[in-house]
Amino acid sequence: MNRTTAFLSAASVLLVTALVVGLPRGAPAPTPPAPAPAPAPAPVPVPPAPVPTQTPGSLSLTGRLSHPFIAPGTSDVFATLDIEAVKVPGATRAPVNLAVVIDRSGSMAGAKIAAARAAALKLVDLLDEHDRLAIIHYGTDVQVVSGRFVTEANKDFLRRAITGIWDQGGTNTSEALQAGRVQLEVARSDFRVNRLILLSDGQPTVGITSAQGLSNIVSSIRRAGITVTSLGVGSDFNEDLMQRLADVGGGSYGFISGNTPATTTALFERDLKQAGTMVAREVSLTVTLPEGVRFVEAYGRPVAGVDGSGRHVTLTLPDFSAEQTEKVVLHLTASPTARVGTLDMGAYQLAYQDLLGAHPAQARVALAAVLTDDTTVAQARRDKTARVVATKAQAAANYKAAADFMDKGDFRQAQVALQKNDGLFDDAEQIGGHAAVADERASNASMFGLSTAMPSAAPAARSEAVKEMKRQSLKSAGRGESAY
Repeated sequence: MNRTTAFLSAASVLLVTALVVGLPRGAPAPTPPAPAPAPAPAPVPVPPAPVPTQTPGSLSLTGRLSHPFIAPGTSDVFATLDIEAVKVPGATRAPVNLAVVIDRSGSMAGAKIAAARAAALKLVDLLDEHDRLAIIHYGTDVQVVSGRFVTEANKDFLRRAITGIWDQGGTNTSEALQAGRVQLEVARSDFRVNRLILLSDGQPTVGITSAQGLSNIVSSIRRAGITVTSLGVGSDFNEDLMQRLADVGGGSYGFISGNTPATTTALFERDLKQAGTMVAREVSLTVTLPEGVRFVEAYGRPVAGVDGSGRHVTLTLPDFSAEQTEKVVLHLTASPTARVGTLDMGAYQLAYQDLLGAHPAQARVALAAVLTDDTTVAQARRDKTARVVATKAQAAANYKAAADFMDKGDFRQAQVALQKNDGLFDDAEQIGGHAAVADERASNASMFGLSTAMPSAAPAARSEAVKEMKRQSLKSAGRGESAY
């Protein structure tokens, strides 16, 4: 050891000794300073509440976002809107100006035409001297029982005319629709409610047969102040066309899977009740989105127009009866440029003709989300109600896809489409619990069972299964009384 090292070692020993000797006898060792308290976590901001603006009228509009918190990047967000019609306590059914258009083509022979006659006869029983009824029945030709008030004397005449309807010929839907309009136009200005009910089991074969051509006719009828409901019966009718006519006509779409008088009569009665309690018509929803937010899809609803930017969208909605509720689910994408603050998620405006106040009315709601850098917060703070409603609408799109595959005979792809719903349901259950989507799981399982059974089924059974799946798709997408 050299002298320098030895000197330093000795000095270190003396320093330690001095420190120990310098402590008071029995004194505790010094306590290290307490660590500074951790800063409290920043409070999670609260999303701005939706701002509804209602003018006096028979419809209200509210909305929610599936993701009230949005992280950087591009996110899928679902806007769920509820449209509710007022309750009218003690109100009685309003008088109706009604035209029933019955397909009596050759394919209606037997039980179908018997069910149509029975339903029309029941309708006569339900109407009174304040209501007006016209009966149009068609095959290749079109026959008209002109509109008249349903007095007791006229009831006997109408019953005789209905019992004389027999099946024959092709399917001249276009001329029959025009004849129904003519009958309603005679007294349209005398009634608050003017309605045409189309009952058919087939596809148009005479006159205008294209979907666009028939839609144009129905659109013209609606612009004249007349609502069109379409009821398909059996397995042969074109369900996509009949649904489209109801959408364009502002009425309801119904599928009668059997040919019994009871089921056909029930839908006639239901539509009469809805028509007689109507509170709003010419209903449309306009969506205006800001920069960074784009429209992707409206589940189960016809889109009347969308501009090239995907930020201005118009949807057509059915006419509303008292207490009717409809849901609209919109798939949007959000790509915010900022990282903090509030993101405008659009303005949603309902416009309609209020029949109770006899004036145009509007309802509006604005939606917004909070921007966050924390993706965990964005996922954890999803809105339970909106997310479950959106999940059902997404499942509905898969029901429709599965039905289309089954219609083409591709049962394997139909099963693949239905299996996609399992992941959607699992995600929704994490937020809302098992009960939130239990009904949809049951519907999905039932449809999956159909997809496995249909390869060996008769064509008519397969066609009815497809129609039933499409009807369920409409209900799951949020259709209320506009889908029977």
